Amino acid sequence: MVKETYLHDEHVKLGAKMVDFAGWHMPVQYSSIIEEHKTVRENAGLFDVSHMGEVFVSGFDATEFLNSIVPQNIDKLDYEKAVYCQLTNKNGGLVDDLIIYKIGIEQYLIICNASRVEDDLNWFSINSNGYDVKIDNQSHNYSLLALQGPKAVNIMKKLGYTIEGQKSFTIKSGKIAGIKMLISRTGYTGEDGFELLIENRYASELWNKILESGEEFGIKPIGLGARDTLRLEASLHLYGNDLDENTTPIEAGLSWSVPKDKTINYNGKDVIFNQIKNGVDKKLIGLVMEDKNIARHGYEVYFNDEKIGVVTSGCVSPTTGKNIALAYVKNLEQMKPDTIIQVMIREKLHNAKIVKRPFIEKRNRV
Repeated sequence: MVKETYLHDEHVKLGAKMVDFAGWHMPVQYSSIIEEHKTVRENAGLFDVSHMGEVFVSGFDATEFLNSIVPQNIDKLDYEKAVYCQLTNKNGGLVDDLIIYKIGIEQYLIICNASRVEDDLNWFSINSNGYDVKIDNQSHNYSLLALQGPKAVNIMKKLGYTIEGQKSFTIKSGKIAGIKMLISRTGYTGEDGFELLIENRYASELWNKILESGEEFGIKPIGLGARDTLRLEASLHLYGNDLDENTTPIEAGLSWSVPKDKTINYNGKDVIFNQIKNGVDKKLIGLVMEDKNIARHGYEVYFNDEKIGVVTSGCVSPTTGKNIALAYVKNLEQMKPDTIIQVMIREKLHNAKIVKRPFIEKRNRV
């Protein structure tokens, strides 16, 4: 049975086109994907991301437990701070990628991908043996709203939220319209913004309050279609496309999120550190098509008439007007910016240029 968020009826009222995504009935667009995309880049957009998982981890060994299952050094995570990290398996592959927030002494909030909640919980359970830790899946009790864009700050201020002092990748308890919630300065668009975690019963009230308050700033509700093009322009990975259990953080270009000085062991550490030292056989690249064709997920990539990889994500970039994509390719010496490779589209090879990622300048750090 397909699940619905507590905002499902609000989306239907707004005329959203609804689709099945990761077991949920979600809005893919309200108007046009390009219009919604540009709204977030220029003004502000409101997303329902309540399909994401929320797992609370607490107990005497909470920090030690998390340190044993992710590459990031959770010992160094300060109160009300957040960190992006991966949940690795024994081979260094990715069970999921996560954001972990420290919300108290030995208390953490973990945001999981919608399609991976059950897998994550299973992996947490398997690895928790011997630790004094409580793993509490509260995904079904909370809704998550994402307010993103350069005018998100204006809207939050109008709603009465005090932003001063809250930097990127932090989380605080707050109130909007008398509703208690957790407010993080995080997002998945490459823009500044906030994610608001609230009890389900307040979801519709808060959704409508934000849209009403943001009207003068050009706010619009945004669907999953624009969420995907926004994240791809910012070169943010999508689990199931750009990340999976057979791909390590190093191969995925996420070595910046793997501390090299962490002495504590975690799943796949030997494999990951060996790749840091000796290199990888495959790597993730960004590419721009040289013609009007779109490189889509699963399309084969060639160099000198040899198949060297596969496209993982691709779309038309509404911001640049170019056809952009991410792809895993053999880690050849030539796989560097400005090299011309080919993508097989409808049984014909089309030229593409390797470019630096991200495809746009990100503006999400405050």
